[in-house]
Amino acid sequence: MTHTGRFQIATRGNAHVIDITDDVQRVVADCGARDGILVVFVVGSTAAITTTESEPGLLTHDLKAFYDRIAPEDGYYKHEETWHDDNGHSHVRASSLGPSLTVPIVDGAMPLGTWQQIILLDFDTRGRRREIVVQIVGE
Repeated sequence: MTHTGRFQIATRGNAHVIDITDDVQRVVADCGARDGILVVFVVGSTAAITTTESEPGLLTHDLKAFYDRIAPEDGYYKHEETWHDDNGHSHVRASSLGPSLTVPIVDGAMPLGTWQQIILLDFDTRGRRREIVVQIVGE
């Protein structure tokens, strides 16, 4: 069985981090799969998906500070010369993390750790409405 679910999330951009675990779990519950795998994918090239602890200091400061060090907003990005925009750092940040995450489904649930949540990071320079695709293969 293959099942595809979608949902949208409004973001603020600028390394906005959003816990999407409950949204993904709703897709898992709706499909009824007991065992399998799922892929969570964000549409677009300036956002990414991963897991982390949904803790305020990490979400509002630490992750943004990390990306500010490795791909600073005021750095030089050839991309901005090509397109005359301001989001070269957004593409670099999103590319370093990636647009998707694979998670197993075991006994109808995602076996995430106690402090492990699925998060969306929007690195673009403005807020957006992000589409998330969750595809499940299982039985």
